[in-house]
Amino acid sequence: MRVTEPSTTGPATSGPDREAVQRFVERFALQMTDAGWQRMPARVFAALMAADSGALTAAELAEVLQVSPAAISGAVRNLTQLHMVVREREPGTRRDVFRVRDDVWQDVIVGRDRTVRVLENSLLEGARAVGPDTPAGRRLAESAEFFAFMERELLAMTERWYEYRASLRAGHRGK
Repeated sequence: MRVTEPSTTGPATSGPDREAVQRFVERFALQMTDAGWQRMPARVFAALMAADSGALTAAELAEVLQVSPAAISGAVRNLTQLHMVVREREPGTRRDVFRVRDDVWQDVIVGRDRTVRVLENSLLEGARAVGPDTPAGRRLAESAEFFAFMERELLAMTERWYEYRASLRAGHRGK
């Protein structure tokens, strides 16, 4: 188990505090649930985020979260469909490993960007359908403009994030 490996030499001076990690996983999952996520995918995602490797098998996830393998199966299926987790084969075995990518949040934002574009196009089509000079047409067109604005801003923000992250990583190398 990679998330909460117990110390074999007594209290650890560095490394994960098992209870603190478990509290984080449950608290973060609850916050994600409050934001609209399903409970079990949120718990699985939080456990993967807290694992040093970012990857755990279904059995390890079931052990960490104290749930059945069936609960893990449904949760990882949901997370892979959302592109939050990838399924990999553990080398030399038939076991699947579920991994959260280091760039998961950026990937989610880029995925949302595609969704925003679809919504924008649908709103423009709706504005044409109801008539661009009607109150509904103006409302739909302005909503489409909001999404177009958001799309441009997200792209620029993502580029700035990559630059900022590079400076953070360069700073960590010097320590």
